[in-house]
Amino acid sequence: MTHFPSKRRPGAGAVLAALLGMTAALGLGTTGEATATERALPDRTTAPNYPTQPARWTDRAHGFASLAGGTTGGAGGKVVTVTDQASLVSYANAPEPYVIRVKGSIAVEPFGADIVVGSDKTIIGVGDTGEIVHGELHLNPGTSNVVIRNLTIRDSYVEGDWDGKTTDFDAIQMDGADHVWIDHNRFQHMGDGLLDIRKDSQYVTVSHNQFRSHNKAFGIGWTDNLRTQITIDHNWFTGTKQRNPSADNCAYAHLYNNYLSAQVSDGDPVWTYGNWSRGRTRMVIENSYYDGVQHPYQADATAELVQRGSILRNTSGRTDSWGTAFDPRDFYAYRLDPAKAVPALVTRFSGPQRNIGTTLHVPAHYPSVQAAVDAVPAGNDVPVTIAIAPGTYRAKVVVPANKPNIVLQGTGQSRADTVIVYDTPAEYGGSTGSATVRIAANDVTARHLTFSNDFDEAAVELKGEQALAMKTTGDRIVFEDTAFLGNQDTLMTDSPNLTTVSRVYIRDSFIEGDVDFLYGRATTVVERSEIRALSRGSDTNNGYITAASTWTGNPHGFLITRSRIVSDAPAGTFHLGRPWHPGGQVDAVAQVLIRDTYLPAAIKATPWTDMGGFSWRDARLAEYHNYGPGSQVAADRPQLTDNQASSHTVTAYLKGTDGWAPHTARTH
Repeated sequence: MTHFPSKRRPGAGAVLAALLGMTAALGLGTTGEATATERALPDRTTAPNYPTQPARWTDRAHGFASLAGGTTGGAGGKVVTVTDQASLVSYANAPEPYVIRVKGSIAVEPFGADIVVGSDKTIIGVGDTGEIVHGELHLNPGTSNVVIRNLTIRDSYVEGDWDGKTTDFDAIQMDGADHVWIDHNRFQHMGDGLLDIRKDSQYVTVSHNQFRSHNKAFGIGWTDNLRTQITIDHNWFTGTKQRNPSADNCAYAHLYNNYLSAQVSDGDPVWTYGNWSRGRTRMVIENSYYDGVQHPYQADATAELVQRGSILRNTSGRTDSWGTAFDPRDFYAYRLDPAKAVPALVTRFSGPQRNIGTTLHVPAHYPSVQAAVDAVPAGNDVPVTIAIAPGTYRAKVVVPANKPNIVLQGTGQSRADTVIVYDTPAEYGGSTGSATVRIAANDVTARHLTFSNDFDEAAVELKGEQALAMKTTGDRIVFEDTAFLGNQDTLMTDSPNLTTVSRVYIRDSFIEGDVDFLYGRATTVVERSEIRALSRGSDTNNGYITAASTWTGNPHGFLITRSRIVSDAPAGTFHLGRPWHPGGQVDAVAQVLIRDTYLPAAIKATPWTDMGGFSWRDARLAEYHNYGPGSQVAADRPQLTDNQASSHTVTAYLKGTDGWAPHTARTH
């Protein structure tokens, strides 16, 4: 954009730090000019309180799998998506870490064959439809740090072999493995066991799985040693006969909030049972629910079993309890759900879930945001969340056009906790090279983050002082509870070329700057947000909020609605905007509507102005139902009629030909 002399506000770093220290509520920052009327108005820009994790589970291992260094699987490695057996086999047994996403159904050949899983792997179903059919995931002795989530593994059963005596086709089998988390899977109708955890495997957690339609569901042990430590929680055993589970010579077996129902009933008086503490196992059962189960829980005379809080309904047979076993809270913290709630919770939340996806953690698993972006596969078509821990990340980030469906999510209590910042001016590489963060991909969402360019205009003599915090060119971009900090050209929402329409939706956010600090040709909606117009120390002209360059064929440019504009500039010294024609392009005709928004006294009585020889009167600039000391209806302030305003809504700006409606989606 055209260089416009500006005065950097004093102490850029200090001001940034001060702002980041403020509350994340968007009602902050009212100036001394606020009137009693303004203060009495309802706060329409307060950011919602977003949770940082789903309500019923997290994407990190818990229980025994979380101990002794934890279980992270392939975190830190490349993310790949597989749709065939050859690719799954190749990545699963590779020497380096991988996050392997199984998309759709993979039929394994020959029938019952093993897929060997090496150390440092995550194998996770995409959505709730990823499945492995006719095959087994096998962990050999010495395998360590494996996560298996969100899969269905089914149908290696050999007809007529109900007892599983002729084959050894398990869903998952491990021998001497350590640090394994098996979570949110569905296992059914296999050739031997559904889950066999054998021969001194250690630090294992089995959670939120479904064991269905089978004889021998889940066995643990096959050893004389007391080494296995295992947590088993929120699993659903239904239509199974025995081993629900059977735990042989476990050092510690902690079972809680499991649901056993619809047990197979074939008249077998011994080998139809629920939980069995065998050998010298020390077992603790808490708040589980047994419905229609024979021998709900039992223990060998040499074993120990402590049970508390469980519910038995229509049960018969053994309910053994003796010894002291151990106290699980000596090892880890956990939350017990009430036993009476277990059937509803477990049936709803066990097994594959549509909204369990791949989450890449920064910096726990990836050293930088860019490293996590780089790990996402090209052509990605399922959302991948990059969870960014609180902190200040001084680095540039580029989300390239071939990596769509990324969610950048800060995990702090407020957006001010997680900051991505750099200090490059446009003198070095123009707007693209200047941007701290650049999003070229479609379908990218950012939440609970601050983006900043803290280049100090006053410290360096340069021809240009543009310094972008964010530039987007992708379509269907969403910013929720985000902040954009800078001076000139803070936030550029653009498109790949003049006649391509990209859409950006900004909600519950904060944007600051002085000259053209919200600009570009993308269709952009700013809703329920605060826009801070910074003073440059002038008594006459302190800057411009918008500089749209909307293609003349696009009726929808910028819409600022139900928001607040605040400023520390003197009264009557700030413009709402001017029309930007990049390179003199005559077909870039700005369209800006500011409606239902608070305007401060800093706004000029004639708030639109010319730019680069193009008259603002030839652009599409208007207001509707604004309020506050900077609002008025005058000859030089075009106002929409009620009829016109009815077609200038958030929906109208965003829907396009695909019906995109992020403003109606439930926030996270």
